[in-house]
Amino acid sequence: MFIDLISDTVTKPTAKMLQAMFNAKVGDDIFGEDPTINELEQKTAELFGMEAGIFCPSGTMTNQIAIKVHTKPGDDIICAEKAHIYQYEGGGIAFNAGCSVSLIPSDDGKFGVKEFLQRVQPDDIHKPQSTLLEIENTTNKGGGAIWKFEEMKALSVAARENGIAFHMDGARFFNAHVEEKYDLKAVGGLFDSISICLSKGLGAPVGSVLIGSKVFIKQARRIRKVFGGGMRQAGYLAAAGIYALNNNIERLKTDNDRAKELASILSNKPFVKKAYPVHTNILIFQLREEVDDKAFIQSLSDKGVRGILMGKNLIRFVLHLDVSEDHFIELKRILKDL
Repeated sequence: MFIDLISDTVTKPTAKMLQAMFNAKVGDDIFGEDPTINELEQKTAELFGMEAGIFCPSGTMTNQIAIKVHTKPGDDIICAEKAHIYQYEGGGIAFNAGCSVSLIPSDDGKFGVKEFLQRVQPDDIHKPQSTLLEIENTTNKGGGAIWKFEEMKALSVAARENGIAFHMDGARFFNAHVEEKYDLKAVGGLFDSISICLSKGLGAPVGSVLIGSKVFIKQARRIRKVFGGGMRQAGYLAAAGIYALNNNIERLKTDNDRAKELASILSNKPFVKKAYPVHTNILIFQLREEVDDKAFIQSLSDKGVRGILMGKNLIRFVLHLDVSEDHFIELKRILKDL
């Protein structure tokens, strides 16, 4: 039995999802003629009360398209220093958009209006223009922390008062949603654009959807083409996304609860210095200084468990739908016996 906790991106389509993909009606998406892609884009936009959407191969692409549309070269983007767009997108902010970044230090990847306003650039020809504020919900490097609706609302108001666009990287948004029970249309009303990933806990094999206004998405289509993200009969992939949105949202609560249960086990282990607070499906724990982190990862692998290093002596587990009940029982046994 092998239990892969390196990420929730390792999930594979279920038999029912594969059947939905096999049965998909397809066309040429570049010409707007793939009915399944059109359905997915409309469905995702309508969930959040937004006007339109665009299906892309990855969340990195949807984020980078949003950044490119919202900014011009020489502008400045404000985000947490742990934000995925800064940490894990290959320097795309500079490479694709030609922008600088004002980073907000934060343990969990979150921040408040005060911290945001401190980084808004002054109206000075010596400074870049602040044109985009970005948040990530949940926060990956921040341990899956959740943004409360009122926290997002306060930032939305402050951004609009300063003429700054507001984008959400919602890679694991629905893991937050099953905890917070957001009014999705109210959330949509806070942002100028949102990226929703389908290939993590929702279980689709590929893809993210970027949503916003019709004008925004028209511009996004042009940028997607320039980035090489235009697809043809990709409705087979979009069908997996539709299935995921229809069937796999509520079950994310199981992943969140399991992560919390594992944290409880690990927090009592002598080799663990600290188990960080668990908010959703991401568990990060810190080994004691005398423990060799690479050897620890290897010992887990020898027992059939795969985790990932997130920094010196920092281990991350991510729970997902491919961890069955039998897997979870065995996982708990392994961790208790360590």
